[in-house]
Amino acid sequence: MTSESASSADVPDWVGDVSLGVDAWTRRGAETQPPPVDEVVEGPAADPESVARKILLDQLTGQARSRHELATRLAKRNVPEEIAARLLDRFEEVGLVDDQAFARLWTTSRQSSKGLARRALAQELRRKGVADDVVREALDELDPADEEAAARALVQRKLRTMSRLDDTTKARRLVGMLARKGYPSGLALAVVRDEVAGMPESDA
Repeated sequence: MTSESASSADVPDWVGDVSLGVDAWTRRGAETQPPPVDEVVEGPAADPESVARKILLDQLTGQARSRHELATRLAKRNVPEEIAARLLDRFEEVGLVDDQAFARLWTTSRQSSKGLARRALAQELRRKGVADDVVREALDELDPADEEAAARALVQRKLRTMSRLDDTTKARRLVGMLARKGYPSGLALAVVRDEVAGMPESDA
């Protein structure tokens, strides 16, 4: 073999082609061919029931949830329906899933933090899959005086930002706000009338 043929044999096949040269230097395209799975490192496939149990515990960490919410989460993670139902039943038996307790906690928390009235609270609970009888039971435990106090707190807070508006505009906007929060029109009108009339003249 001549020196010329030997030297040409040693030349990489990408010489003369910029694209091939970049591929060779950066190993571009390697990501399209993932390395084979090492079965020893990967280990056996996770048990579906163990996976589902971990999902439930993660979902319940720091926050109560309805059974429907948890079932929906399991379905999204492709947990077989029979496994999901069995685990949810078990979680209910030990008290980790309790729609009645969840509904009571939700109504008191949302009333105090967001000022929501019964109608809005009922809508939220139904969206979370809580049964109507459980919703009614939770709402029946709310004190009507607390609902009125929450409405007044909302109106008083909003009034602080409405000093430049006339009373008619204030009343219209405040009643609309309370309606969106689920308050009945009679209560909303009474609260707004009282609070607007009680504003100091300098703020009117």
